[in-house]
Amino acid sequence: MPVLGVTQILSWGTIFYTPVLIVPLIANEHGWSMSFAMGGFSIALLVAGLIAPYVGRSIDRFGGQVTMTAGSLVGALGLALMAYADSRTAYYAVWMVLGVAMSANLYDSAFASLGRIFGAGARRPITALTLAGGFASTVSWPATHFLLEQVGWRGTYLIYAALLACVSAPLHAFLLPRRRFEAAPLSPSDAKVPDKMLPPHGLPFILVASAFAAYAFVPSGLSAHLLAIFQRSGIDAGTVVWIGALFGPAQVGARLIEFSFGRNLHPLWVVRFALGVLLCAFVMLAILGVSAPVAAAFALLFGGANGLVTITRGAVPLMLFGASGYGRLMGRLAGPFLLMQAAAPLVMAFVIDRTSDPVALALAASFAAVALTCFVVIRRTPARDQPNA
Repeated sequence: MPVLGVTQILSWGTIFYTPVLIVPLIANEHGWSMSFAMGGFSIALLVAGLIAPYVGRSIDRFGGQVTMTAGSLVGALGLALMAYADSRTAYYAVWMVLGVAMSANLYDSAFASLGRIFGAGARRPITALTLAGGFASTVSWPATHFLLEQVGWRGTYLIYAALLACVSAPLHAFLLPRRRFEAAPLSPSDAKVPDKMLPPHGLPFILVASAFAAYAFVPSGLSAHLLAIFQRSGIDAGTVVWIGALFGPAQVGARLIEFSFGRNLHPLWVVRFALGVLLCAFVMLAILGVSAPVAAAFALLFGGANGLVTITRGAVPLMLFGASGYGRLMGRLAGPFLLMQAAAPLVMAFVIDRTSDPVALALAASFAAVALTCFVVIRRTPARDQPNA
Protein backbone atom coordinates (compact mmCIF):
# COMPACT_ATOMS: atom_id res chain seq x y z
CA MET A 1 0.00 0.00 0.00
CA PRO A 2 2.20 2.88 -1.28
CA VAL A 3 -0.10 5.56 0.17
CA LEU A 4 0.29 4.36 3.73
CA GLY A 5 4.00 3.76 3.17
CA VAL A 6 4.50 7.45 2.36
CA THR A 7 2.22 8.72 5.11
CA GLN A 8 3.79 6.47 7.75
CA ILE A 9 7.24 7.87 6.95
CA LEU A 10 5.82 11.38 7.25
CA SER A 11 3.87 10.72 10.44
CA TRP A 12 6.66 8.89 12.27
CA GLY A 13 9.28 11.25 10.92
CA THR A 14 7.52 14.51 11.85
CA ILE A 15 5.90 13.61 15.19
CA PHE A 16 7.59 10.60 16.78
CA TYR A 17 11.27 10.87 15.84
CA THR A 18 11.74 14.65 16.08
CA PRO A 19 11.61 15.12 19.90
CA VAL A 20 15.07 13.60 20.44
CA LEU A 21 16.54 16.47 18.39
CA ILE A 22 14.07 19.30 19.02
CA VAL A 23 12.96 18.92 22.65
CA PRO A 24 16.46 19.73 24.04
CA LEU A 25 16.37 22.97 22.03
CA ILE A 26 12.92 23.82 23.40
CA ALA A 27 14.05 23.10 26.96
CA ASN A 28 17.15 25.25 26.54
CA GLU A 29 15.26 28.19 25.04
CA HIS A 30 12.57 28.25 27.73
CA GLY A 31 14.86 27.37 30.62
CA TRP A 32 12.98 24.15 31.37
CA SER A 33 14.55 20.95 32.65
CA MET A 34 14.99 18.10 30.20
CA SER A 35 12.79 15.86 32.34
CA PHE A 36 9.94 18.39 32.15
CA ALA A 37 10.38 18.92 28.41
CA MET A 38 10.53 15.20 27.62
CA GLY A 39 7.54 14.69 29.91
CA GLY A 40 5.43 16.24 27.16
CA PHE A 41 6.29 13.35 24.86
CA SER A 42 5.33 10.85 27.56
CA ILE A 43 2.00 12.66 28.01
CA ALA A 44 1.42 12.38 24.25
CA LEU A 45 1.95 8.61 24.40
CA LEU A 46 -0.36 8.41 27.42
CA VAL A 47 -3.11 10.25 25.56
CA ALA A 48 -2.54 8.08 22.49
CA GLY A 49 -3.03 4.96 24.60
CA LEU A 50 -6.19 6.26 26.26
CA ILE A 51 -7.96 7.12 23.01
CA ALA A 52 -6.66 4.16 20.97
CA PRO A 53 -9.84 2.05 21.44
CA TYR A 54 -11.96 4.93 20.12
CA VAL A 55 -9.66 5.39 17.13
CA GLY A 56 -9.92 1.68 16.34
CA ARG A 57 -13.71 1.74 16.45
CA SER A 58 -13.70 4.83 14.26
CA ILE A 59 -11.63 3.05 11.61
CA ASP A 60 -13.98 0.06 11.72
CA ARG A 61 -16.97 2.34 11.23
CA PHE A 62 -15.72 5.06 8.89
CA GLY A 63 -12.47 3.71 7.42
CA GLY A 64 -8.91 4.95 7.48
CA GLN A 65 -9.66 7.53 4.80
CA VAL A 66 -11.69 9.44 7.41
CA THR A 67 -9.91 8.71 10.68
CA MET A 68 -6.35 8.97 9.39
CA THR A 69 -7.16 12.14 7.45
CA ALA A 70 -8.43 13.70 10.65
CA GLY A 71 -5.33 12.44 12.45
CA SER A 72 -3.04 14.09 9.89
CA LEU A 73 -4.85 17.41 10.26
CA VAL A 74 -4.73 17.19 14.05
CA GLY A 75 -1.01 16.41 13.82
CA ALA A 76 -0.48 19.44 11.58
CA LEU A 77 -2.36 21.61 14.08
CA GLY A 78 -0.28 20.30 16.98
CA LEU A 79 3.05 20.86 15.25
CA ALA A 80 2.03 24.39 14.24
CA LEU A 81 0.87 25.20 17.77
CA MET A 82 4.14 23.89 19.21
CA ALA A 83 5.95 26.81 17.60
CA TYR A 84 3.86 29.21 19.73
CA ALA A 85 3.55 27.24 23.00
CA ASP A 86 5.62 29.40 25.32
CA SER A 87 4.09 28.47 28.68
CA ARG A 88 4.37 25.15 30.49
CA THR A 89 0.61 24.61 30.37
CA ALA A 90 0.37 25.35 26.66
CA TYR A 91 3.36 23.10 25.95
CA TYR A 92 1.77 20.09 27.63
CA ALA A 93 -1.61 20.87 26.04
CA VAL A 94 -0.01 20.79 22.60
CA TRP A 95 1.57 17.43 23.36
CA MET A 96 -1.89 16.13 24.25
CA VAL A 97 -3.07 17.23 20.80
CA LEU A 98 -0.09 15.43 19.26
CA GLY A 99 -1.00 12.32 21.28
CA VAL A 100 -4.34 12.25 19.46
CA ALA A 101 -2.47 12.52 16.17
CA MET A 102 -0.13 9.66 17.11
CA SER A 103 -3.04 7.39 17.92
CA ALA A 104 -4.78 8.16 14.63
CA ASN A 105 -1.70 8.13 12.39
CA LEU A 106 0.91 5.57 13.42
CA TYR A 107 1.14 1.81 12.96
CA ASP A 108 -1.92 0.71 14.92
CA SER A 109 -4.32 2.85 12.90
CA ALA A 110 -2.54 1.91 9.66
CA PHE A 111 -2.78 -1.81 10.53
CA ALA A 112 -6.46 -1.38 11.35
CA SER A 113 -7.04 0.35 8.01
CA LEU A 114 -5.30 -2.48 6.15
CA GLY A 115 -7.36 -5.05 8.06
CA ARG A 116 -10.55 -3.26 7.04
CA ILE A 117 -9.44 -3.18 3.39
CA PHE A 118 -7.87 -6.63 2.97
CA GLY A 119 -9.44 -8.71 5.74
CA ALA A 120 -7.53 -11.88 6.60
CA GLY A 121 -5.22 -11.20 3.65
CA ALA A 122 -3.75 -8.11 5.33
CA ARG A 123 -0.61 -9.82 6.64
CA ARG A 124 1.57 -9.16 3.60
CA PRO A 125 0.44 -5.52 3.22
CA ILE A 126 1.20 -5.06 6.94
CA THR A 127 4.72 -6.43 6.44
CA ALA A 128 5.24 -4.24 3.38
CA LEU A 129 4.04 -1.22 5.35
CA THR A 130 6.55 -1.84 8.14
CA LEU A 131 9.29 -2.07 5.51
CA ALA A 132 8.48 1.48 4.45
CA GLY A 133 8.02 2.68 8.03
CA GLY A 134 11.43 1.32 8.94
CA PHE A 135 13.01 4.12 6.91
CA ALA A 136 11.24 6.88 8.85
CA SER A 137 14.11 7.55 11.25
CA THR A 138 16.63 7.26 8.41
CA VAL A 139 14.80 10.06 6.59
CA SER A 140 13.68 12.10 9.59
CA TRP A 141 16.86 12.63 11.58
CA PRO A 142 19.05 13.95 8.73
CA ALA A 143 16.17 16.08 7.39
CA THR A 144 15.42 17.47 10.85
CA HIS A 145 19.09 18.20 11.49
CA PHE A 146 19.31 20.09 8.18
CA LEU A 147 16.14 22.09 8.82
CA LEU A 148 17.21 22.98 12.35
CA GLU A 149 20.36 24.55 10.94
CA GLN A 150 18.43 26.44 8.27
CA VAL A 151 15.20 27.60 9.92
CA GLY A 152 15.43 26.68 13.62
CA TRP A 153 13.12 24.42 15.57
CA ARG A 154 10.01 26.59 15.11
CA GLY A 155 10.47 26.74 11.36
CA THR A 156 11.10 22.99 11.28
CA TYR A 157 7.83 22.26 13.06
CA LEU A 158 5.92 24.62 10.77
CA ILE A 159 7.35 22.91 7.69
CA TYR A 160 6.43 19.51 9.11
CA ALA A 161 2.93 20.79 9.89
CA ALA A 162 2.57 21.81 6.24
CA LEU A 163 3.70 18.33 5.11
CA LEU A 164 1.05 16.63 7.24
CA ALA A 165 -1.70 19.03 6.11
CA CYS A 166 -0.77 19.22 2.43
CA VAL A 167 0.62 15.74 1.73
CA SER A 168 -0.49 13.19 4.33
CA ALA A 169 -4.08 14.40 4.76
CA PRO A 170 -4.89 14.48 1.00
CA LEU A 171 -3.26 11.08 0.47
CA HIS A 172 -5.38 9.57 3.25
CA ALA A 173 -8.53 11.33 2.11
CA PHE A 174 -8.40 10.65 -1.62
CA LEU A 175 -6.18 7.61 -2.23
CA LEU A 176 -6.94 5.19 0.59
CA PRO A 177 -9.46 2.60 -0.64
CA ARG A 178 -12.95 2.99 0.81
CA ARG A 179 -13.99 -0.62 0.39
CA ARG A 180 -14.53 -2.96 3.31
CA PHE A 181 -13.27 -6.50 2.89
CA GLU A 182 -16.30 -8.14 4.53
CA ALA A 183 -18.52 -6.75 1.80
CA ALA A 184 -16.59 -8.56 -0.94
CA PRO A 185 -17.59 -12.09 -2.04
CA LEU A 186 -15.31 -14.88 -0.94
CA SER A 187 -13.04 -16.41 -3.55
CA PRO A 188 -11.88 -20.06 -3.69
CA SER A 189 -8.47 -19.04 -2.38
CA ASP A 190 -10.12 -17.99 0.88
CA ALA A 191 -10.34 -21.68 1.76
CA LYS A 192 -6.90 -21.31 3.26
CA VAL A 193 -8.11 -18.69 5.72
CA PRO A 194 -8.66 -20.26 9.16
CA ASP A 195 -12.30 -21.17 9.59
CA LYS A 196 -12.13 -21.06 13.39
CA MET A 197 -10.85 -18.14 15.39
CA LEU A 198 -10.16 -17.53 19.04
CA PRO A 199 -12.63 -15.22 20.81
CA PRO A 200 -11.31 -11.63 21.04
CA HIS A 201 -11.89 -11.57 24.79
CA GLY A 202 -11.11 -13.59 27.89
CA LEU A 203 -7.79 -15.35 28.38
CA PRO A 204 -6.63 -15.34 24.70
CA PHE A 205 -7.06 -11.58 24.44
CA ILE A 206 -5.49 -10.96 27.85
CA LEU A 207 -2.42 -12.99 26.87
CA VAL A 208 -1.97 -11.16 23.57
CA ALA A 209 -2.53 -7.73 25.15
CA SER A 210 -0.21 -8.54 28.05
CA ALA A 211 2.49 -9.87 25.73
CA PHE A 212 2.58 -6.80 23.50
CA ALA A 213 2.28 -4.42 26.46
CA ALA A 214 5.19 -6.13 28.23
CA TYR A 215 7.26 -5.98 25.07
CA ALA A 216 6.48 -2.26 24.64
CA PHE A 217 8.64 -1.56 27.68
CA VAL A 218 11.75 -2.88 25.91
CA PRO A 219 12.08 -0.70 22.78
CA SER A 220 10.70 2.36 24.55
CA GLY A 221 13.02 2.07 27.55
CA LEU A 222 16.08 1.10 25.54
CA SER A 223 15.60 3.76 22.88
CA ALA A 224 15.79 6.38 25.62
CA HIS A 225 18.73 4.94 27.55
CA LEU A 226 20.67 2.26 25.67
CA LEU A 227 23.19 4.51 23.92
CA ALA A 228 23.86 6.40 27.15
CA ILE A 229 24.41 3.06 28.91
CA PHE A 230 26.93 2.06 26.26
CA GLN A 231 28.73 5.38 26.62
CA ARG A 232 28.88 5.09 30.41
CA SER A 233 30.43 1.66 29.92
CA GLY A 234 33.46 3.23 28.24
CA ILE A 235 32.58 3.29 24.54
CA ASP A 236 33.44 6.63 22.96
CA ALA A 237 30.64 8.88 21.71
CA GLY A 238 31.44 8.49 18.00
CA THR A 239 31.36 4.70 18.21
CA VAL A 240 28.12 4.79 20.20
CA VAL A 241 26.45 6.81 17.44
CA TRP A 242 27.70 4.31 14.85
CA ILE A 243 26.33 1.43 16.94
CA GLY A 244 22.96 3.16 17.23
CA ALA A 245 22.83 3.55 13.45
CA LEU A 246 22.83 -0.25 13.09
CA PHE A 247 19.36 -0.53 14.64
CA GLY A 248 17.35 0.79 11.67
CA PRO A 249 18.96 -1.35 8.95
CA ALA A 250 18.63 -4.42 11.18
CA GLN A 251 14.89 -3.75 11.53
CA VAL A 252 14.41 -3.37 7.80
CA GLY A 253 16.57 -6.40 7.03
CA ALA A 254 14.56 -8.65 9.35
CA ARG A 255 11.29 -7.41 7.90
CA LEU A 256 12.54 -8.00 4.36
CA ILE A 257 13.47 -11.59 5.24
CA GLU A 258 10.03 -12.16 6.78
CA PHE A 259 8.35 -10.62 3.74
CA SER A 260 10.33 -12.86 1.38
CA PHE A 261 10.39 -16.18 3.23
CA GLY A 262 7.97 -16.07 6.17
CA ARG A 263 4.62 -15.83 4.43
CA ASN A 264 3.64 -19.43 5.29
CA LEU A 265 4.87 -19.28 8.87
CA HIS A 266 2.29 -18.49 11.52
CA PRO A 267 3.06 -15.10 13.13
CA LEU A 268 3.03 -16.71 16.58
CA TRP A 269 6.19 -18.58 15.61
CA VAL A 270 7.69 -15.38 14.22
CA VAL A 271 7.15 -13.43 17.45
CA ARG A 272 8.38 -16.33 19.60
CA PHE A 273 11.54 -16.54 17.52
CA ALA A 274 12.07 -12.77 17.67
CA LEU A 275 11.70 -12.62 21.44
CA GLY A 276 13.95 -15.66 21.86
CA VAL A 277 16.64 -13.88 19.84
CA LEU A 278 16.22 -10.74 21.94
CA LEU A 279 16.61 -12.67 25.21
CA CYS A 280 19.76 -14.31 23.83
CA ALA A 281 21.07 -10.81 23.08
CA PHE A 282 20.48 -9.74 26.68
CA VAL A 283 22.24 -12.89 27.95
CA MET A 284 25.18 -12.18 25.64
CA LEU A 285 25.45 -8.65 27.01
CA ALA A 286 25.34 -9.90 30.61
CA ILE A 287 27.96 -12.61 30.09
CA LEU A 288 30.42 -10.82 27.80
CA GLY A 289 30.02 -7.30 29.20
CA VAL A 290 29.70 -4.09 27.24
CA SER A 291 32.36 -3.55 24.59
CA ALA A 292 32.08 -2.04 21.12
CA PRO A 293 31.77 -5.40 19.27
CA VAL A 294 29.28 -6.79 21.80
CA ALA A 295 27.23 -3.59 21.78
CA ALA A 296 27.15 -3.64 17.97
CA ALA A 297 25.99 -7.26 17.98
CA PHE A 298 23.32 -6.40 20.55
CA ALA A 299 22.08 -3.49 18.41
CA LEU A 300 21.79 -5.76 15.36
CA LEU A 301 19.93 -8.50 17.26
CA PHE A 302 17.69 -6.01 19.05
CA GLY A 303 16.89 -4.21 15.79
CA GLY A 304 16.10 -7.43 13.95
CA ALA A 305 13.89 -8.69 16.78
CA ASN A 306 12.03 -5.39 17.03
CA GLY A 307 11.47 -5.35 13.28
CA LEU A 308 9.77 -8.75 13.46
CA VAL A 309 7.72 -7.96 16.57
CA THR A 310 6.37 -4.82 14.88
CA ILE A 311 5.01 -6.95 12.05
CA THR A 312 3.40 -9.40 14.45
CA ARG A 313 1.61 -6.58 16.29
CA GLY A 314 -0.66 -6.49 13.26
CA ALA A 315 -0.43 -10.11 12.11
CA VAL A 316 -0.92 -12.04 15.37
CA PRO A 317 -4.32 -10.48 16.25
CA LEU A 318 -5.44 -10.88 12.63
CA MET A 319 -4.57 -14.58 12.49
CA LEU A 320 -5.80 -15.43 16.00
CA PHE A 321 -9.02 -13.40 16.18
CA GLY A 322 -9.91 -12.78 12.52
CA ALA A 323 -10.65 -9.68 10.46
CA SER A 324 -14.10 -8.95 11.85
CA GLY A 325 -13.91 -5.91 14.11
CA TYR A 326 -10.16 -5.74 13.53
CA GLY A 327 -9.97 -1.96 13.96
CA ARG A 328 -11.64 -2.07 17.36
CA LEU A 329 -9.42 -4.99 18.35
CA MET A 330 -6.26 -3.12 17.37
CA GLY A 331 -7.43 -0.12 19.35
CA ARG A 332 -7.96 -2.26 22.46
CA LEU A 333 -4.48 -3.74 22.06
CA ALA A 334 -2.86 -0.39 21.35
CA GLY A 335 -4.08 1.15 24.61
CA PRO A 336 -1.93 -0.86 27.06
CA PHE A 337 0.95 -0.93 24.54
CA LEU A 338 1.12 2.86 24.33
CA LEU A 339 0.65 3.30 28.08
CA MET A 340 3.61 1.02 28.75
CA GLN A 341 5.57 2.82 26.05
CA ALA A 342 4.92 6.10 27.84
CA ALA A 343 6.00 4.78 31.24
CA ALA A 344 9.12 2.85 30.21
CA PRO A 345 11.64 5.72 29.81
CA LEU A 346 10.67 7.16 33.20
CA VAL A 347 10.84 3.78 34.93
CA MET A 348 14.21 2.99 33.35
CA ALA A 349 15.56 6.39 34.41
CA PHE A 350 14.39 5.78 37.99
CA VAL A 351 16.00 2.33 38.09
CA ILE A 352 19.28 3.64 36.65
CA ASP A 353 19.37 6.49 39.19
CA ARG A 354 18.56 4.27 42.17
CA THR A 355 20.51 1.13 41.21
CA SER A 356 22.69 0.61 38.13
CA ASP A 357 22.74 0.15 34.37
CA PRO A 358 22.93 -3.68 34.57
CA VAL A 359 19.82 -3.75 36.77
CA ALA A 360 17.97 -1.58 34.25
CA LEU A 361 18.99 -3.92 31.41
CA ALA A 362 17.86 -6.90 33.49
CA LEU A 363 14.50 -5.19 34.00
CA ALA A 364 14.08 -4.74 30.24
CA ALA A 365 15.04 -8.39 29.70
CA SER A 366 12.45 -9.48 32.26
CA PHE A 367 9.70 -7.70 30.33
CA ALA A 368 10.85 -9.46 27.15
CA ALA A 369 10.70 -12.77 29.03
CA VAL A 370 7.14 -12.04 30.19
CA ALA A 371 6.13 -11.31 26.60
CA LEU A 372 7.68 -14.55 25.35
CA THR A 373 5.98 -16.55 28.11
CA CYS A 374 2.58 -15.13 27.15
CA PHE A 375 3.11 -15.98 23.48
CA VAL A 376 4.24 -19.52 24.35
CA VAL A 377 1.13 -20.08 26.46
CA ILE A 378 -1.22 -18.98 23.66
CA ARG A 379 -2.71 -21.91 21.77
CA ARG A 380 -4.67 -20.96 18.70
CA THR A 381 -7.62 -22.95 17.36
CA PRO A 382 -6.29 -25.48 14.81
CA ALA A 383 -7.28 -24.76 11.24
CA ARG A 384 -6.79 -26.35 7.87
CA ASP A 385 -3.73 -25.53 5.80
CA GLN A 386 -2.03 -23.70 8.65
CA PRO A 387 1.16 -24.77 10.46
CA ASN A 388 0.52 -25.74 14.04
CA ALA A 389 1.36 -23.13 16.68
